[in-house]
Amino acid sequence: MSDFEEEVRSRWGDTDAYKQSTSRTSKYSKADFAAAKIDQEAATELFVYAFGNSLPIDSAKAKEAVVAHREAISKWFYDCSVEMQKQLAIMYISDKRFKEYYDGRVRGLAQYVHDAIWSQ
Repeated sequence: MSDFEEEVRSRWGDTDAYKQSTSRTSKYSKADFAAAKIDQEAATELFVYAFGNSLPIDSAKAKEAVVAHREAISKWFYDCSVEMQKQLAIMYISDKRFKEYYDGRVRGLAQYVHDAIWSQ
């Protein structure tokens, strides 16, 4: 088990979301994981578009990105409620790995994603 997998298990192993995600992903092929990544990247690109065009966090395009983000998680991993998504958004700015993922796309994107999710 990798350090990452151990961290995930220790932080969320007793949650329903973790159990649901583990159950789903245990059946996935490489093609399934690739498709999940495509859906996640598509949602991220919607955020990139909205942020890059200086659209307000509550604009229609930003809202579309928020919904696509939540739907991708729900489709591939676990049922992601609005409240769960808000908790993820906190992690996107507080955990340097997530912050680097978003800010690696466009500097400031992590904060925009957080704010757009919280504006819903």
